Amino acid sequence: MLGPVAVLLLSVSPGNVAAELSSVSARSAAGVSFGASLVAVCIAALLGVPAGYELSRWRGGMRNVAFFVLALPLAFPPVASGILLLNVIGTRTPLGAWLSSHGIVFVDSFAGVALAEFFVSGSFVVLTSCAAFSALDPIYEESAAMLGATALQRFLRVALPIAAPNVLAGILLAWLRAIGEYGATSIVAYHPTSLPVALYVTLAADGIGPALALSYGFVLLAAVILGLQWALRRHVV
Repeated sequence: MLGPVAVLLLSVSPGNVAAELSSVSARSAAGVSFGASLVAVCIAALLGVPAGYELSRWRGGMRNVAFFVLALPLAFPPVASGILLLNVIGTRTPLGAWLSSHGIVFVDSFAGVALAEFFVSGSFVVLTSCAAFSALDPIYEESAAMLGATALQRFLRVALPIAAPNVLAGILLAWLRAIGEYGATSIVAYHPTSLPVALYVTLAADGIGPALALSYGFVLLAAVILGLQWALRRHVV
């Protein structure tokens, strides 16, 4: 697993990396990817963390059904995810046509990039948040309830602060998944060009050399995000 990464780091010169990453197309694609992935992961956090907390309290068949539904987007091939989304919000679908009539277009738009990235990464936030909240000792919330705290207060002031490092680690993984998404994004919104799409275009147009230099940026980004996640988990331990 380390072999391809090691070869990449050794075979690409810093000058080539700087030249590729500083090009106008790379900067534009980076802006699209960073912006869309941040929108996607913020929405996933706002919806997914409370959903994970609630799911951690479920038991029995409904919990299993919820886990099954949440796992489906993770099991789909990315291209299939894009096709499914296009079948819902495409301009020729009933919902897509209605949205278009109100000035909301997802196909080939920044919103479409964010939607595709949210679809493939949102489940990470819910599932990791559920695991983080499930690991909490219930005595903390039970004590807060005995002191008169409401369910919302127990979530915001007891459970969330304790589980925050693990929840944030899950959000970082979801962000890494979102920013690296190619399949669903290329189907729903090939334009504006995101970083993964730009990488494919570079490979097709200029060959493997420039594509490797651009890939170097992804390795650095992944290292930074995984380093932050490691630091958060180390803080928990």
